Amino acid sequence: MDQAERLRNIIRQQNKKQHLARVITVTSGKGGVGKSNISVNLAIQLSRLGQKVVILDADFGLANIEVMLGLRPKYNLADMMFHGKNVKDIIAKGPENIGFISGGSGLREMTNLTRDQIQNLVLSMYELDQVADVVIIDTGAGISDSVIDLVLCSTQVLLVATPEPTSITDAYALLKTLQRQTEFDRNRMKIQVIGNRTHSYEEGQELYRKLSTVAGKFLEMEMEYIGCVPDDIKLQNAVMKQEPVSIAYPNAASSRALMDLALQIGEGQVAQDNGVSKGLSGLLARIFRSYQK
Repeated sequence: MDQAERLRNIIRQQNKKQHLARVITVTSGKGGVGKSNISVNLAIQLSRLGQKVVILDADFGLANIEVMLGLRPKYNLADMMFHGKNVKDIIAKGPENIGFISGGSGLREMTNLTRDQIQNLVLSMYELDQVADVVIIDTGAGISDSVIDLVLCSTQVLLVATPEPTSITDAYALLKTLQRQTEFDRNRMKIQVIGNRTHSYEEGQELYRKLSTVAGKFLEMEMEYIGCVPDDIKLQNAVMKQEPVSIAYPNAASSRALMDLALQIGEGQVAQDNGVSKGLSGLLARIFRSYQK
């Protein structure tokens, strides 16, 4: 039995239990490090492993994932909040059976929602818990309030960085900002580092070593290194074609690396924390409760 088939068996056993979507938040310290590319291709690879995946584009006001997928969704999250659509209405169909929710623009307007509106939003998102095994949230880059809120409410965070010194410095700035928040709980959040655009496996390990050393020394934060995606001309070509590299060039070095990452992330499905709100509805409930304080 190969690794992929073993993972499928694990997932089948988990799906016999209470169904709540697993939420994975993908973030970075700076823009331009390939975070959205990783989100999209991980979703495709996880779907190929038998999981039902939905991507939420939380880089509000921009449309990076729409461009990468070559999609133009009819509705977005704001349509659900303000125009009577339900969560199933706003899920666009993407390649390889993945779902996609566009964040549109104006999330900050939702910080002024009434309590009844907040309750209705959270109840609506429970529908997503029932139609997805994994929800991948692609945040904006940097340390804006919306990014920090999303990361703070997550139990599994994928931190994407490149070997460039500015990327590592900005990733550390994000970690430092998180550590300073009163809501930050180091025991609840798992932070996993992905090296992107690396020229060797060793370069990815060195990137992690640098980031992990300063985070451990000055922030007392622990992280896990789960691998890297090589600098690959095929990935760049796929972006120009507005097609995920996992589809355009399934045998490319970057595609194979992304499948390796998906296998590692998928195997983590069985390691869920007890006593923590799970699913996207739980994450949104935490966000909007914090806004009401």
